[in-house]
Amino acid sequence: MTLPRFYPIFDSVAWLERALPLGVTLVQLRMKDRAPADLRADIRAGLALARRHGAALVVNDHWQLAIDEGADWLHLGQEDLDTADLPAIRRAGLRLGVSTHDHAELDRALALAPDYIALGPVYPTVLKQMKWHQQGLARVSEWKRLVGDIPLCAIGGMNVDRAPGAFAAGADIVAAVTDIPLHPDPEARMRDWLRICA
Repeated sequence: MTLPRFYPIFDSVAWLERALPLGVTLVQLRMKDRAPADLRADIRAGLALARRHGAALVVNDHWQLAIDEGADWLHLGQEDLDTADLPAIRRAGLRLGVSTHDHAELDRALALAPDYIALGPVYPTVLKQMKWHQQGLARVSEWKRLVGDIPLCAIGGMNVDRAPGAFAAGADIVAAVTDIPLHPDPEARMRDWLRICA
């Protein structure tokens, strides 16, 4: 499977409304600390928007809502794997991405035959406190050797300037989390991303 190389991750449907008309074709909706009714409404709206633009929307964490709302893609972190109903996810036909940070987590992810594997943080990240220090590009290359044909996503501290190095190290996809929302001109930044990832 060939996935788009640019993979922005946003926390609201409002960002999807800005990104998808620019030609973004793979995007994740990662929403934390929201009421269940709001989550459902936003996932439903995000899926409708993505389908209208011919894009793939990846739902983060909320596997039951992803199933209920007919999503095609789901991303789970390691903690989410502890509580997710993986057989139900597979029965629903969801394609699955999994976060990894060390070899034990990679082994666990590979056992699930995921549709992509994410490695992070490649660089220091301002998004959240993590027990893992930056992985670096050498780890990206190592992970690519280990995952083989499974698409590898580099995440964490990624920006337009760092993305070419991640691709050269073996990443198939680069995820942008803070680089776009924190930029003074997010649309211009997304166009930069689309250009270097073309």
